[in-house]
Amino acid sequence: MASGELAKRVAVAAVGIPLAIFLLYLGGWPLGVVLAAIAAVGAAEFYGLAAARGVRAFRVTGSLLSALLVVLAVVYEAPAAAAASQSAAVLTAALALGLASLRLRGVDGAPLAACAITLFGAVFVGGTLSFAIYLRNLALPVPSGANEAWAGAAFVAYPLAIVWIGDTLAYFCGSRWGRHKLSPISPKKSVEGAVAGWLGSVGAGALVGWLVFGEWLGVPVHTGAAALGGAVIAPIAQAGDLAESLFKREAGVKDSGRILPGHGGILDRFDALFYALPAAWAYLALAVPVLQGSP
Repeated sequence: MASGELAKRVAVAAVGIPLAIFLLYLGGWPLGVVLAAIAAVGAAEFYGLAAARGVRAFRVTGSLLSALLVVLAVVYEAPAAAAASQSAAVLTAALALGLASLRLRGVDGAPLAACAITLFGAVFVGGTLSFAIYLRNLALPVPSGANEAWAGAAFVAYPLAIVWIGDTLAYFCGSRWGRHKLSPISPKKSVEGAVAGWLGSVGAGALVGWLVFGEWLGVPVHTGAAALGGAVIAPIAQAGDLAESLFKREAGVKDSGRILPGHGGILDRFDALFYALPAAWAYLALAVPVLQGSP
């Protein structure tokens, strides 16, 4: 990586990380509004990839639907409570797009692909980012006297640490020692880098479990369970990274956008998180209570 690109990445991180921590602490509508905007931009980038292959998705409708899915997560706070409204929003959009295709696409405008890609892009981006809200509102018991706002922020920070520390180790170790290609979809990724990233993710999970969940907040996620979460979430996140690379490879582009200097677009920065956030919610909300014998 050129020194100029590295400097841009560091600058974005220097601004983005404190802002992310502040928003995670606030939660609620401040976090939801920012995530909804990110969802809208990310969906628009996805439709840009489709446009590069000649498919004109309904960009405005899909971007608004992507943002709406996040907004509904803020309103209802948990997946089970939000499911009916989010499903209704997607169904309404599907029916509306079918009718809109009559006039705006026609037989020659690839209406099947346009409708399918519009809905997929909205759910892929907005539906997955909704799980950041669900993690922030996770109903794990917090000890008396603990700061619930920081506990909620820590639940979201858990997959972020797993993904970003894993990505960092995968990049540097892969650049230094990588010899075996991981996948033809992303030629720069190596098996050695993927293994290093997985180990880093396990370590990140353990570190968050020990220092943040245990020593600081006292929330009921044991260090071993947090480390196991890193082991489970990391390969899911790596597969998500490859999935986004697959989309870009078909579109013939290097980056999905240019909104983040040194990082590319929203899809480039959040690709692994689209998979890691739902996986982390499922692990913390469903698996951890079973593993630890909680009621």
